[in-house]
Amino acid sequence: MAKSINAHNLRQHWINKHEIALLDIREEGPYAQSHPLFAISVPVSEIEKKLPALIPRLSVPIVVYDSGENYTERAAARILALGYRDVSVLEGGLAGYARVGEVYRDVNVPSKAFGELVEAINHTPSLPAQQVRELLDRQGNGDDVVVLDARRFEEYTTMSIPHGRSCPGGELLYRFFEAVPDPKTTVVVNCAGRTRSIVGTQSLINSGVPNKVVALRNGTIGWTLESLELDTNRTERVAQPSSEAYQKARRYAEAWAGRVGVEVIDGEQLGRFVADKNRTLYLLDVRDPEEYAANHPRGFDNAPGGQLVQATDEWVGVRGGRIVLYDTDGVRARMTASWLVQLGWEVYVLDERSPVPTSLPTKRTLWHSSNSAGAAITIDELQSRAGATVVDLARSTAYVKGHIPGAWFASGPELARDLRTVVGDGPIVLTSPDGDVAAMNLDDARNAVSREVLYLSGGTAAWVAAGYPLETESRWLSQPIDVYKRPYEGTSNARKDMQGYLDWEYGLIAQLANDGVAGFHVMRDTV
Repeated sequence: MAKSINAHNLRQHWINKHEIALLDIREEGPYAQSHPLFAISVPVSEIEKKLPALIPRLSVPIVVYDSGENYTERAAARILALGYRDVSVLEGGLAGYARVGEVYRDVNVPSKAFGELVEAINHTPSLPAQQVRELLDRQGNGDDVVVLDARRFEEYTTMSIPHGRSCPGGELLYRFFEAVPDPKTTVVVNCAGRTRSIVGTQSLINSGVPNKVVALRNGTIGWTLESLELDTNRTERVAQPSSEAYQKARRYAEAWAGRVGVEVIDGEQLGRFVADKNRTLYLLDVRDPEEYAANHPRGFDNAPGGQLVQATDEWVGVRGGRIVLYDTDGVRARMTASWLVQLGWEVYVLDERSPVPTSLPTKRTLWHSSNSAGAAITIDELQSRAGATVVDLARSTAYVKGHIPGAWFASGPELARDLRTVVGDGPIVLTSPDGDVAAMNLDDARNAVSREVLYLSGGTAAWVAAGYPLETESRWLSQPIDVYKRPYEGTSNARKDMQGYLDWEYGLIAQLANDGVAGFHVMRDTV
């Protein structure tokens, strides 16, 4: 049975650095319009899919809330059914919280607010788009200015600053001296908006590199608002460092991490952390995804360092939890940890020379497909069922790119409500990208309608693997509010949305000050 907790007591957990997880169980769209600082987005329909990684300890306190949609009872029951033991409902929901604490727009807000604080404290240098354009136009042989794009490679290939090369934020110092061997070269760090440009620039300045380093002010948004053209489909990456470049980066990383107070542990200490059942532990490999895929230690999830600092809430669901970072070089984990410490996390770096314990736990599976035994239907069976209606629980962005012909889009949290509008009396067949979310929401669907409800085994991926085509004509059972359109991603954003996003970011420091729960402490690059 779920308990209740008021906003004052919830906030006290954050202030005292006690472990707690706050789940916004609405779709991402409403979440991005308004939520408390440390709330993470876990729609009620995706609880079984997302919670085991985000909240690995079953006894950690969990709080759920909505904004009057009546999801909380359902969410609490699903969380308890997974084996979690301490689940509470936030009294008064979002409106109740807003009476005592700040609520924030957008996503990954703690990191974005922190980035603004970093710039304000350290006066992180930046140049507007027109001045960067002039620098690039003036360079003679291409060695005077280097542009390093601190976003994920996939974002870089979509659109980038002319002459930019991909070097995601967690890789910046590690690959820096390979990209910039001449100390007289000016370095421009950019992202799509502000945070990764600021943090990336300040990372290099903090570490003490000899070059002049500046951020592209307001990133690709600022570039676009100045009516400058972006490149598309670029694939240039900064290479892995040579031995000499790596050794230099290692010395810089060790010096800065030591000053910040990053603690390095060995495998024996890690074993003690794993054995501590009273603390939530996250094991994260901060290397490039390709390196992680090639080889990684058992028990560690991949969280590339720059993205982890930018979007900690996508990997770590329990504020107050303990984090251990891994790399193979002693640079990337130290630099990532140096930021997480300032963000208020208890974080350690596993010495890359220490053997990794072989007994580390693997990712826990809390939901089992046996829960929906007898309800699966194969592709052949689907095609033979007369009058079947396919309902797709994919994210709307995936649905519009392609879905099973005739399938309707439904919002997971509103599935029970919207299934009642499906015309016909034949079976309803739920699908999702891999079939998991469809199976996980089977009971809610069956409780909502009297018709037979099944789910497609293997989901839409199985349909594609069998050689069947997808279609793009959309049919909406639910409004597509499940995905927040980020004004800093892609190339089709309205100018007013991009400017509005920048204006919002500038105001985050004031919100932090008024809120009083962040627990951030920014280190200055000089004493």
